[in-house]
Amino acid sequence: MMPKPPLHKSFLNAFRGVFGMIKTERNFQIEVAAFFVNLLLIFYFNLSGADAALIILVSSAVLSAEIFNTAIEKICDIIQPDFDPKIGFIKDISAGAVILLAIAAVIIGVIIYPKYIFS
Repeated sequence: MMPKPPLHKSFLNAFRGVFGMIKTERNFQIEVAAFFVNLLLIFYFNLSGADAALIILVSSAVLSAEIFNTAIEKICDIIQPDFDPKIGFIKDISAGAVILLAIAAVIIGVIIYPKYIFS
């Protein structure tokens, strides 16, 4: 059994993963940009704590789902580097989870932001 790395190493590894995603994954880059736009809007419109927390939560959930999706895709590519319809379906449903969460995030934004924009 491998010994656990020290806590600071675990954090460094996790951040290396996040920065690796930013560096290599286009969809993640777009979602990170949307996350920062939302952070700016939170401060610009002075969102309530609850509204800000909800926006940050769903934005973070989309980013996390994208990371899981990429991990699943990378594992599938290692298991079966050639085209396989079963692997393709696994990748599709993994991506489907991301798109459903992204749609939910947009809907939440459409519900929250108008009361600040039009007030």
